[in-house]
Amino acid sequence: MMPALPSDQGPRKYLRPRPTVDLPPLRAIRVLDQLRERLRLMHYSLRTEETYVYLVKAFIRFHGLRHPAEMSGPEVEAFLTHLADDRSVAPSTHSHALSALLFFYIKVLRHDLPWLQQIGHPRRHRRLPVVLSVEEVRGVLTGLQGEHLLLARLLYGTGLRITEALQLRVKDVDFAQRAVIVREGKGAKDREVMLPQSLAPELRHQLGRARLVWAADIEAGTAGVEVPHALERKYPRAGASWPWFWVFPQDHHSTDPRSGVVRRHHLYDQTFQRAFKRAVQAAGITKHATPHTLRHCFATHLLQSGSDIRTVQELLGHADVATTLIYTHVLKVGGGGVRSPLDSLLTLTDLPQNGCW
Repeated sequence: MMPALPSDQGPRKYLRPRPTVDLPPLRAIRVLDQLRERLRLMHYSLRTEETYVYLVKAFIRFHGLRHPAEMSGPEVEAFLTHLADDRSVAPSTHSHALSALLFFYIKVLRHDLPWLQQIGHPRRHRRLPVVLSVEEVRGVLTGLQGEHLLLARLLYGTGLRITEALQLRVKDVDFAQRAVIVREGKGAKDREVMLPQSLAPELRHQLGRARLVWAADIEAGTAGVEVPHALERKYPRAGASWPWFWVFPQDHHSTDPRSGVVRRHHLYDQTFQRAFKRAVQAAGITKHATPHTLRHCFATHLLQSGSDIRTVQELLGHADVATTLIYTHVLKVGGGGVRSPLDSLLTLTDLPQNGCW
C-alpha cells in the first residue's frame, strides 16, 4: 500500500528543470539512498520521503529493474499511463508520482533534458470537503475518551491538522495568551490559533500526565525527544528539556527511522484515526469522516456563525483566500442557504405533503 501524504496536503509545485550546480555531490551509492539523501538535504518531511521512495521504486520495478539513468521521457510516460489506465489511481496520486519522478531526475540524477518539460500534468478536479453538523460532531466526540477525546476536541476547536496537533510541544501552548503556536505547519510556516477556553483545564491535565512521562525518561536517562534541524547540535540538552517535550507523548519508546536513535515519539496518527473511525461508526454517521474532517467542520461552522473569511483563512494557515472559499459551499445550500422551489410549492394548502394524492 502506498504511503499517503496527509489528506489535506497535495504535491509540491511541479519542479521545472533548472540549474542544479548549487547542490552538493551525493555520498550514497544506491539510487534510492541517493533520493533519501537529497530529500533530507532539502528538508522534505518524512511522509513525503516515504511516498517519493515508494513511487520511484515502483517506477523501477515497472520497467524490469532497469537503472533510471538509462530511461527517459517515454518510460516515465508509460509508468504514469499505467497508473492512470491500469491502476485507475486518483489525479492526486498521479500528481504525486509525477512530482516524485521529476524530483528524482532533476535533483538526484541531475538530468536537465527537454522531455522533462513535455510530460503532461493530470487535471485536478474540485472536490467538496466532507462537513459534519454540530450534532454529528457532538456524537463523534461522545464515542471517544481519554487522550483521543482531547485530541479530537483540539482539532475541532482550533482547526489544526492532525500532524500539527500531534507535534505540539509544551512550549507551544500559551495559557496566558489563550493561544496555540503551530511551528512549521504546511509549507514550513508558523501561525497562531486560539486556545478554546473550555479546553484549557483538560490541556493542563494532559500536560500534567506528560510531565510524569518526561520525568520518568529523565530518571532513566533516555535520549529525550526529537528536535528540528540542527538544534540538537546547537542546544544538546534541548531534546531532554521539558519545554520541548510532546503534549501528546507515546506510551513507549521507538526507533527514529532516520537517525536510528531510540527515544520518545508523539502519539501515532494511525492510532487516533482508528479510534476516530470507530466513533464515527458508533454515532451512526454514514459520511466518509476522518480526523481531518474536524478541520473542515471548524472552518465551516466559524463561517456559519458569522466569522470573517479572512480571519478563517489566517487560522487555517491558507496562503490564498481562494482555498478557504471552498468552505462557503455549505452556506449556499442547506438550512441557511437557498430554498428549494419544492418547499415553496408544498406550502400551498391544496397540495398534500405526505406524498399521497
